[in-house]
Amino acid sequence: MQFDFDEVVDRHQTGSDKWDAYDSRDIIPMWVADMDFRAPPAVLDALHARVDHGVFGYTSATSELVEVTCTMLADHCDWRVEPDWLVWLPGMVPGLHVAAAAVGEDGDAVMTTTPVYPPFLLAPPRARRELLTVPLADASGRIDFDALEAAVHPRARMLILCNPHNPTGRVYSEEELRRLADFCLRHDLVLVSDEIHCGLVLDSDARHHCVAALGEEIAARTITLMAPSKTYNIAGLGCSLAIIPDRDLRRRFARARAGFVPGVNTLGYTAALAAWRDCASWHAALIDVLRRNRDLVQAAVDAHPALSMHSPQATYLAWIDCRELGLKHPATAFEAAGLGLSDGQAFDGTGYMRLNFGCPLPTLERALARLQQVGRD
Repeated sequence: MQFDFDEVVDRHQTGSDKWDAYDSRDIIPMWVADMDFRAPPAVLDALHARVDHGVFGYTSATSELVEVTCTMLADHCDWRVEPDWLVWLPGMVPGLHVAAAAVGEDGDAVMTTTPVYPPFLLAPPRARRELLTVPLADASGRIDFDALEAAVHPRARMLILCNPHNPTGRVYSEEELRRLADFCLRHDLVLVSDEIHCGLVLDSDARHHCVAALGEEIAARTITLMAPSKTYNIAGLGCSLAIIPDRDLRRRFARARAGFVPGVNTLGYTAALAAWRDCASWHAALIDVLRRNRDLVQAAVDAHPALSMHSPQATYLAWIDCRELGLKHPATAFEAAGLGLSDGQAFDGTGYMRLNFGCPLPTLERALARLQQVGRD
């Protein structure tokens, strides 16, 4: 089946956070991490059928969705999970906040590496936990294990991991994850692993590993967060899950979410089932398009005298080093050139910008032409 990933879909005036942010200004938005492609046809067909049913009461995950989710994890992640390990959520970010509140007490500490997806930096303080940030070894996303050892202290209770990494696009190897698992075991840390981009591995020689699948010891102290939202471009439908093998940890998580985090909406469940069950060919075609787009972004950045980047192994996000521009506010320079990117400062990565290349080729070509004008005035 052929899929048209180069169709430009007009998203203006649809309530899109991404496209309506700049109103009528001539700025191409490439910041929020959703793609500009239509959702897979199988997902759209399933949603139409569910809407035609006409009744939208409170719902739970069906037995078929649970079975399909477990099968997906076994087939694509080599991880055998039990159905009762699955805790459904309306989003990955609520899962981060619930996890931070579920583990430890007021004044305990949560560790994470930076730069990183901004909610990692916001969730611990909101749960009255101390935030311990540890810089990554470099802009490729490598973990500085020596720095982790130096930063940990007796009140540390949790480490939050992003794999594949947002914003660098790194896919952590089994060796790196085993080393991180050992660190958590030695320091008695719960590991919260955000693996929402695991379906977007672009490098043919890279493979996503679920850290909880590496052994029973680390599984017993891991909360894995996943969703079909990034891979199948259904983020606005709000269906995610936490996978928590340990019963006691799962109970603590459930207590922390009770009364604060709502359930998943009916259409979110419908879309998740169709995505994981019926969209393999669409997914394969998407990966080819994202590889093409990534390589075009890399070539454009390489052609700019003051920009650089490591090629992301996964995701549709490019982490661009803008420090040689010598600008205090590089986001302003990009907007002046007609590009709306994510400011690295929000990721604790001042001097960098994150570019979302999950878009049709005509949009990307326009954007990369504008990229060449940044900082040249």
